[in-house]
Amino acid sequence: MAHPHRKHLLTSVQMARFVAHGAHRIDAVVPAEMNVEAIDVLRAGIPAVPYGTPLSESFGDGSFAQRLVQLPEVAGAIRSFVGPDPTVDHHAVHIRRAHEGSAQNLHGDAIIDVRPDAFDVQLMYYPQEVTLEMGGTLSVPGSHLRRTNESDTGRYQNLRGQTRLTCPAGSVVFLHHGIWHGGRRNDSDIDRYMFKIRFNPTVRQLKLWNTDDLDDTGVAAELGRLFPWYEHATGRLEIYNRVRLWQALIGDETYDPDYWVTRVTNRPTRVVAPRSLNPFAPAPTQESA
Repeated sequence: MAHPHRKHLLTSVQMARFVAHGAHRIDAVVPAEMNVEAIDVLRAGIPAVPYGTPLSESFGDGSFAQRLVQLPEVAGAIRSFVGPDPTVDHHAVHIRRAHEGSAQNLHGDAIIDVRPDAFDVQLMYYPQEVTLEMGGTLSVPGSHLRRTNESDTGRYQNLRGQTRLTCPAGSVVFLHHGIWHGGRRNDSDIDRYMFKIRFNPTVRQLKLWNTDDLDDTGVAAELGRLFPWYEHATGRLEIYNRVRLWQALIGDETYDPDYWVTRVTNRPTRVVAPRSLNPFAPAPTQESA
């Protein structure tokens, strides 16, 4: 696949926002004619590919799925998150039937994955306008680094600050693989379609985006963002985890604008000579030195 133009890569502020929120949204990026085509394509189904198939080999030449991931802004986001030559973990077509009467429990995907410094991303494409009545995907911003077992959050029906996706036709959302989310009940008169692809990186996720604004003050502002569901005290753990992830993404363990990491990793290695521990010890003489 061709490399996306630099102007279509994410900026540092956008990447920091993803590290904080666990999501990146691009509204109405897919052309109208593709959205019309998508319904029949998704209804018919898209052939599965084995786990670990290179993205460049996963979809046939000229196929709908290939054209989707090659759209400049979509390709730029994929490159920014997982780099060149990612593999496809899996993909799926999700259909919420009209008046289906049930919703998916809040959950996180593959929470057995405990990598603190790497992540997969999931592309979610919505070919139709999604209204609240259609039951758009619910997600909890900032939840992706709070590790739980996959369905531990299923007993929660509502969390402060959660979002119910509403979007224009042709929108694409990228999610960190750990974010808490769930498909909502469709109370409308039409079926709702969504196509999902999960990508695995094959390179270290190090400065894969447009880093021209790496020193922008907006980066630290995004990493320090608070969300309504956080507890006053332990919510600070989320900021710590974000900073550690950002350090890995930029290859700089000294980056710590508010000293969240510095405070809890301060473990000096310099050893003080035993004599200096006693402030009343006489100074060494030339003979005793």
